[in-house]
Amino acid sequence: MSEDIDGKHGVQSLEIGMGILKAMVDGQRAMMLKEIAAAADMPASKAHRYLVSLIRAGLVEQDPATSRYDLGPFALNMGLVALDRLDRVRLGLNMISEMRDEINQTTALAVWGDRGPVIVRWERPRRPITVNVITGTVLDLLSSATGRIFAAWMPKKVVMPLIRAEMKAADVPPELKNQAGIDALLDKIRRQGFANTEGFHRVPGVEAVAAPVFNFKNEITMALLVVGVQGMFDTSAEGEVVQCLLRHAEALSARIGAHGDPKIPS
Repeated sequence: MSEDIDGKHGVQSLEIGMGILKAMVDGQRAMMLKEIAAAADMPASKAHRYLVSLIRAGLVEQDPATSRYDLGPFALNMGLVALDRLDRVRLGLNMISEMRDEINQTTALAVWGDRGPVIVRWERPRRPITVNVITGTVLDLLSSATGRIFAAWMPKKVVMPLIRAEMKAADVPPELKNQAGIDALLDKIRRQGFANTEGFHRVPGVEAVAAPVFNFKNEITMALLVVGVQGMFDTSAEGEVVQCLLRHAEALSARIGAHGDPKIPS
């Protein structure tokens, strides 16, 4: 009888133990017993009993020098296995589909390729006038919203050779023909969390906004973008499109393990 009850309602002691592990994960550092107990909302004596069992299982370890508790080797291995099994592109495809349904605009997913950002998939909106995006397109770093996102968060040694080559193009805005102007643009993008084309449209009549997706190392791994018709497309920070974009990029980053502030490239 007790087995049937457990099957329907779960095992309470296991749920309590998982609550302690969650408190430790959310703490993002080694913690003292009283800190864990407070975060898990239970008496220290009760938390200690569970920690003893979690240590035996390899999910928690205690530093004998400081008495602080941290995640153990088995917990870390579980996390690495889970991350390895995540298909980031599949999750990204689901996200751009949700975005398309919410704002009824062309949405797309981009990853970093050998020659820069590459469109791997796009979703068509249900409206009479749409902007099509070609799968496999390699985007410029200075002239596209997505390229600017990768330029802002990819390591400088990776993006600077491409940026220097693009600076020589005749149609690049004057403010982006020098390093100071480019640095100012990328700093602004990092502060606001998204990029747009700000009046510089490689394809006439088309506007785009993009936002970064970060992995468990807090490094950029993908970009979500929304593309629309100039004059019919609000790219302001407070607008529906950008707010939808930022919300989904943040949710996808959390889903694949990002936590805390993004890593600033060096």
